[in-house]
Amino acid sequence: MRILTPSKQILLSLSMFALTCNINAQDQNITLNQDPKFEQILNDKRKINTSISTNETYRIQIFSGKSEEAKKTLSSFKKEFNPIDGTIIFNTPNYKVLVGNFKTRIEAERNLAEIKKKYTSVFLVKPSK
Repeated sequence: MRILTPSKQILLSLSMFALTCNINAQDQNITLNQDPKFEQILNDKRKINTSISTNETYRIQIFSGKSEEAKKTLSSFKKEFNPIDGTIIFNTPNYKVLVGNFKTRIEAERNLAEIKKKYTSVFLVKPSK
C-alpha cells in the first residue's frame, strides 16, 4: 500500500469533497404524453370487465344458520383446511358459510369428499350463469 504525502492527501480530500457536493438526485420534472385513444380503450375494457360474471366457480356450503355459529364454523374450517378460502354470506334468514373457489366440478367434488369427513351437511353450489 502506498502512503500519500500530506499535500497529496489534502488535495485528494478536497477533490473528493468537491465531487460529493455536486452530486444531485433526480430533481427533474417528467411529463408524460399519452395517446387520447388509450383512455377510450381503457374505458371500453372496464365496461367489458363489469359485464363478465365473476361467479363462474363451484363452491361448497358447509353451514347455514345463526351469525355467531357461522363465524365459529368458518374459523374452525380455516384452521383445518388452510389453503381453501371461505366466506360468510347472508341470505335471509340465515348466514351461509361457503368455501372454495373451484373452476371445475371434478375439483369441487374431490374437495367435497374431504370436507364431508369433518362436516356432515355439506353440498355443492353450482355457479350461476
